Amino acid sequence: MSEPRTQRIYLVRHGETEWSLSGRHTSTTDIPLTAEGERRAAGLASSFASHAFALVLSSPMQRAVRTCELAGLADRIERTPDLVEWNYGEYEGRTTAEIRELDPGWTIFHDGAPGGETIEEVALRARRVIDRALAAKGDVILFAHGHVLRVLAATWLRLAPEDGERFALETGTISVLGFERDARVIRMWNGRA
Repeated sequence: MSEPRTQRIYLVRHGETEWSLSGRHTSTTDIPLTAEGERRAAGLASSFASHAFALVLSSPMQRAVRTCELAGLADRIERTPDLVEWNYGEYEGRTTAEIRELDPGWTIFHDGAPGGETIEEVALRARRVIDRALAAKGDVILFAHGHVLRVLAATWLRLAPEDGERFALETGTISVLGFERDARVIRMWNGRA
């Protein structure tokens, strides 16, 4: 009989930014954390101080990198474009309400964004990150953005990438993916330090 799998993948959504606070879609616009975002990111450090991660990956965007730094893991950070946020194309900087004035009923998970990425492209990146995490010899932590992490969680669970819409994810939170025996599960979602 095989040993149960114990590896965990920690997901950290970056701290609050002015755009996340106002609901503006932020992918390629590289904006900093707010003072509150920095405060909450620094609060994560105690959660990870004694944890030995085999791999620390971050989106290269400053909001994710800064969250990683404040969480105390800057010395091991590896930036990867696979963790950048869903490219919103023409919807960059717009709120859902503004987009729905043009396209009632719009959702990023089902309708995408003109000039941006498809959900299949985001899911492909998520699968590459999952493959890297599974190849690591121990726990892994990922610092990234709301929509890409939601797609990653759905993909982890072997659901359709569109099912990521069911996993609301707040800024500055910790979520944990793992196993129950050999089944992929969510161990924690939207935890606060």
